[in-house]
Amino acid sequence: MTVYPFKEFEHKWQKAWADSKAFEVPDDASKPKSYILEMLPYPSGRLHMGHVRNYAIGDAIARYKRAQGFAVLHPMGWDAFGLPAENAAAEHNIDPAVWTIDHIKSMKQQLQSLGFALDWTREVTTCQPDYYVHEQKMFLDFWREGLAYRKEIWVNWDPIEGSVLANEQVINGRGWRSGALVEKRKLTQWSLQITRYAQELLNDLAKIEEGWPDKVVGMQENWIGRSEGAVVRFSVVDQKDEGIDVFTTRPETLFGAAFCAISPSHPLTEKLQKTNPALAEFVAMCQRTPTTEEALSTEEKQGFDTGLRVHHPFREGHTLPIYVANFVL
Repeated sequence: MTVYPFKEFEHKWQKAWADSKAFEVPDDASKPKSYILEMLPYPSGRLHMGHVRNYAIGDAIARYKRAQGFAVLHPMGWDAFGLPAENAAAEHNIDPAVWTIDHIKSMKQQLQSLGFALDWTREVTTCQPDYYVHEQKMFLDFWREGLAYRKEIWVNWDPIEGSVLANEQVINGRGWRSGALVEKRKLTQWSLQITRYAQELLNDLAKIEEGWPDKVVGMQENWIGRSEGAVVRFSVVDQKDEGIDVFTTRPETLFGAAFCAISPSHPLTEKLQKTNPALAEFVAMCQRTPTTEEALSTEEKQGFDTGLRVHHPFREGHTLPIYVANFVL
């Protein structure tokens, strides 16, 4: 049986490609241009077969376009900011900077040993100042245009770590690392006003070239999430100027409404729980559960009768009870 001497042949040709700068592309290339970019890996460990699969696909496309006569820009970099690298460093009790740089070196060697057609002169590392200075500039541009702003929003707060957690990091109401009961807190956070461009994005979906699957276009439409409907106000019985605004895409179904449900973080809930310990306890229970739509879909539906009622907007003399519900975001 003949055995392929891969180390001998692979290293020979990889050196030849490196010496000849085969995969480098100048900025002023006269050929038609093609840009191939896969997602950048997290330098939190070592390469696995998922990496090999992903970058082998990009490599095949890059080589195909190069064979067609394109000047192909196929760069590589490292998504080195964020939780994956931080968690790995904390788990091994190593300085995050040391952990990150060391693993970039080892993962780069692994990628190079696979012989991918990458232009390493374009390598970027997102935790280095020469990269994130551009992100800082972009943020300042957003801020000057009014797209970046600060407001109070509800977050998952881990009192042991003293940090905000994503919904995915809250397991059975506790922080995934500390095990502490997670609290819902209203904190001032930076937000980006991306909804300003929602309608423009929807309009431009009609302009994309043929060949895009309807499923992909539909996913984009759903992600943008524009709904056509009406805002209906339910006024609270015996409370002047107090009301609940409800958005609905099917106002004709409101004739059959049986109750009005508000979220545990609704302003009216916050007001009522100050003088209602039982409601405050119910809200605390709701705040210990995840708030993603997926998680709420599997939670047992529960509600707390506030004792208040609202006037039905379409049925004269008819009122509805107000519940605080754990299934309302």
